[in-house]
Amino acid sequence: MATPKRLPYTTAGAGGGARRGSGTVPPVVVLVFLFVVAPSIFLVARSGGHVHIPRVRMAIRIRLTFNPALQETDWQQQLVTNNLKTVLSKEEALCFFNSTMLTVTVFWFQVIDAIAASQQETGTVNLDFFRDHASPSWKTDDLVDHKMNTSLDVDDKAKAENSTAEHDLSLTYKTPKDGSDEHQGDTAVKIARRKLWEKRREKRAMDLVQKDDEAHVKLENAAIERSKAVDSAVLGKYSIWRKENENENSDSTVRLMRDQIIMARVYSVLAKSKNKHDLYQELQSRIKESQRAVGEATVDADLHHSAPEKLRVMGQVLSKAREAVYDCKVVTQRLRAMLQSADEHVRSLKKQSTFLSQLAAKTIPNSIHCLSMRLTIDYYLLPLEKRKFPRSENLENPALYHYALFSDNVLAASVVVNSTIMNAKEPEKHVFHLVTDKLNFGAMTMWFLLNPPGKATIHVENVDEFKWLNSSYCPVLRQLESAAMKEYYFKADRPTTLSAGSSNLKYRNPKYLSMLNHLRFYLPQIYPKLDKILFLDDDIVVQKDLTGLWDVDLNGKVNGAVETCGESFHRFDKYLNFSNPHIAQNFDPNACGWAYGMNIFDLKQWKNKDITGIYHKWQNKNEDRVLWKLGTLPPGLMTFYKLTHPLDKSWHVLGLGYNPSIDRSEIDNAAVAHYNGNMKPWLELAMTKYRPYWTRYIKYDHPYIRGCNLSD
Repeated sequence: MATPKRLPYTTAGAGGGARRGSGTVPPVVVLVFLFVVAPSIFLVARSGGHVHIPRVRMAIRIRLTFNPALQETDWQQQLVTNNLKTVLSKEEALCFFNSTMLTVTVFWFQVIDAIAASQQETGTVNLDFFRDHASPSWKTDDLVDHKMNTSLDVDDKAKAENSTAEHDLSLTYKTPKDGSDEHQGDTAVKIARRKLWEKRREKRAMDLVQKDDEAHVKLENAAIERSKAVDSAVLGKYSIWRKENENENSDSTVRLMRDQIIMARVYSVLAKSKNKHDLYQELQSRIKESQRAVGEATVDADLHHSAPEKLRVMGQVLSKAREAVYDCKVVTQRLRAMLQSADEHVRSLKKQSTFLSQLAAKTIPNSIHCLSMRLTIDYYLLPLEKRKFPRSENLENPALYHYALFSDNVLAASVVVNSTIMNAKEPEKHVFHLVTDKLNFGAMTMWFLLNPPGKATIHVENVDEFKWLNSSYCPVLRQLESAAMKEYYFKADRPTTLSAGSSNLKYRNPKYLSMLNHLRFYLPQIYPKLDKILFLDDDIVVQKDLTGLWDVDLNGKVNGAVETCGESFHRFDKYLNFSNPHIAQNFDPNACGWAYGMNIFDLKQWKNKDITGIYHKWQNKNEDRVLWKLGTLPPGLMTFYKLTHPLDKSWHVLGLGYNPSIDRSEIDNAAVAHYNGNMKPWLELAMTKYRPYWTRYIKYDHPYIRGCNLSD
């Protein structure tokens, strides 16, 4: 292929040059690569990998055609000659360069011939062709695999370029006829290879389809599992896929109808004032229809099916009324009056709610009242010798653990005693002192005669039998007998409606008229031979052994209690009137409050400090209720001011009767859980999540409890 006409230099000269300059061959090869091969690769890459065969071939022909005149000015030849001056003579270097160029030229013609021969089958030639048709010594598995995964499709533009390239190639280069057999052999190999590519491509497509089917099946199975979790009861009411349920304002229609009713009332007043009786009657009729359609609905889903029609008709009537009687000033005045009236009505309902909640909290349910009546009847049927409790010798033993419980609720008292004994380590050392009123004395005694607290000691007393507790000694009893207090509680001219009267309705509760609520200030008088006693309210439940409280060092204080103040809550200024000089001069408004319900009292220190005398002093000064309202906590805070030792909060957790957000772990870890507030555990309005702590200590299979329909 490389004829002497193209390259007149002989191979012998090249070989001679190589032998004589064998020590400089490696740097020459590098120079050839840098100045010949690298520029060619750069040109191919810059053209996007596509090579136009005729143009490249012609450029190489022109570039390599021997011209003695150009050899003298060829920069590549001159550069090589200069680099080899130190090693070879000028003639030897020139001969070596020509031999190298001959070898490179032969290589490139072979590459171009291969491209031209395969262009008819593979389309436009690019760099991928050289990767796929490399010499057997260059081929790797990666290159073969890459070709197998390459698409054989050719776009229209590539086909057009391919046809142009074939036309140009026919003008400049033709395949030799004597090589047709070799060409046919090559074609057969290529056809077999192409079939292999097609088979692999089909297999890969089938794999992709199979994976897609598997993914589809997985999605269907996941949808089936999700559908099983949908509540059928909910679907029976509405469809979760309806767009209406995505609407955040699910009560928009309800509110619109209520607004229409308000405007209809305004227009009806205006129509009546302007003697438009027909319009007035029509508005009144539409108001009643809309009210019936809305009813007590709070969301659109609860509306009657006729609501949309009523909404449309009311809108037409309001448009008619607006044209007939609308007056901006009058409408504004009427709406303002309606707003003020609604505000007063809301305040009235709040007062009613407050009063009724207080009334419900202090009212004994019918089932508990039934229990008390049945027990009372059975008590008075007992012989006198059977009405006494055993182990009465323990009542004045200061070495035992004594509890004081003042209550008129039989069921609540039984829970306090049962929970204490069930969690006690040594029940036989516990003594319970119960005090109740005359009405419930028989029931309380009969219950504990029938249900004694195991090995523990219990004793029930009647507060009316404390003869020393009279009006001459007790300021509270004297005040209750005064005309001012009777007028405050029982005055005949007091408004009869629930919404009227004083804002402090809870202080008019009968609870504050009972001496059971004030007995806590007379513990040394009731139990003169005891040194310490634990006071318990009847709305608590004991969850742990309480004997550790007798070992707490009160540091000379009288009262051991859990403090209730936070950052600014339950401090003295919440309970006492600091505008009064008696309060302001003797107490700190930021002093921390504490809770009744579980208190350990040192009765020796009580007597030394004359706690009952301090209580009497402040109670006498509060006869006109200017220092605090009624109740026992405010006078307790004043009486035990600077005489209270704070206990660890884990002894006593409060708020189960009003606070729904108490942490459950805090309740479980507390020794005593206190249902202070209106939601007592024996009432229907009790919070459900807190009630089990209390009900677990009630025997609902007891004949008396079952007979009075008491249930969990």
